[in-house]
Amino acid sequence: MDSITQAVLGAALQGTVLGRIQGRRSLVYGAALATLPDLDVIIRYADPVSQMTYHRGFSHSLFVLSGLALLLAWLVGRCWPGKGYTLPRLFLAFWLVLVTHPVLDAFTVYGTQLFWPLQTTPLSWAAVFIIDPVYTLPLLAAVIYASIRGVTAKATRWLSLALLFSTAYLGFGLAGRMAAEQRFEAALDQQGIVVSEVRAVPIAFNSLVWRVLAKTPDGGYYEGISSMFDRQAPEMQRLPRNLELAGALADHPLHQRLRWFTDDWLRYDQVGDALVVTDLRMGIPGNYTFRFSMAHRDSRGRWIADAPSLWQGAGPGSMFNGDDLVLIWRRIVEQQPPLPLAAWTDRYLGGRTAEH
Repeated sequence: MDSITQAVLGAALQGTVLGRIQGRRSLVYGAALATLPDLDVIIRYADPVSQMTYHRGFSHSLFVLSGLALLLAWLVGRCWPGKGYTLPRLFLAFWLVLVTHPVLDAFTVYGTQLFWPLQTTPLSWAAVFIIDPVYTLPLLAAVIYASIRGVTAKATRWLSLALLFSTAYLGFGLAGRMAAEQRFEAALDQQGIVVSEVRAVPIAFNSLVWRVLAKTPDGGYYEGISSMFDRQAPEMQRLPRNLELAGALADHPLHQRLRWFTDDWLRYDQVGDALVVTDLRMGIPGNYTFRFSMAHRDSRGRWIADAPSLWQGAGPGSMFNGDDLVLIWRRIVEQQPPLPLAAWTDRYLGGRTAEH
C-alpha cells in the first residue's frame, strides 16, 4: 500500500494501544514506525527486475519484524522505566504497528515475502488496489481527530472503529475478488473453455471492478473485466502468452526469479529486436506497470539475453491515464458499452495481439 496509508494505520494502532501513556506522540511514533519496512527502497540494485523482486523482502518478514518489535519493547522499557510501560504492552503495540505493514501489503497484488528467508512464493491476496481511498480515509479522519482533540477515551474509540472498518473492508475485498473469479469461470464454462488458473485483481482505486486473468492449458490466457454490479457475462479477449519466446531466457537467473515472484503470470512479446517480458498482474488491459526488456536479436537472428531494463512506457505512472480511469470508473455500474479491451491492447502492445 501507499506510504500515507501505512503511516495512518500505524498511527491508529499505536494511538489505540499506547495513547493513554504517550498521548499525541503515540500517533507520531506509530506513523514513523509503520513506514520503517519500506526503507528497503533506498537499497539500489543493478537492474529493475532485482529492484522489483527484492523489495518487500527481508524488511517485510514477519520473523524479522517480530524480533525487531521485541528488541524495541525491551529498549523502551529499559530507557524509560518510570513511564508506566509494561513489556507485553510495548511489544503488542510495536508488533502490531510493524507486522500490519507487510500483511496489508500482502492484500495487494504486488507480492510480499512474509516468511523470508523461506523461499515461498510471495503472498499476493489481491483484495485491494495499492491506493484505495475507502480504506485510507476513515483511518486518516480518526488520526486527525485524535491529533486535534488529544488521544482521549472518545478519540480512542474513533481510532478503534476506524481500524475495525478498515479490517472489514479487506474482508469485503477478498469476497469481491473470489466473486469476480467465480463469475469469470462461469462465463468461460458456458463457452466450453477450459482454463488451468484464474486470478482477479482490483483496478482503479476501488474494489468493485476487477481485471480477471485465466490461463489456458495451451499457453494462452483470457483477460476480462468484471464488476459486482454486472448482469451480463464479462467482456473478455483471448491472448497469447508467447511462451515459445521464453526459451531464449531459459538460463537467465533473473528471469527465473521473475517467474517465482509473479507466480509465472508472465507474457512474452517480440517488439522489434527486443524480447519484452510483462508482469500481467498489475495495470490495466494492455497497459501494464512492469515490463522489462530482457533479450535482443543479433545480426544472425539469435536471441541474446541482456541485463534487464525497464521497457519504455512502463512503471507506476502508467496507472494514471485520465481517459482510461474515466472508462474504468464508469464500468463499475455500467456494463454497456463494454470496455474496449482489444483497442487498449493494440494501443499499448502494438497491435495484432488478440487471438480471434
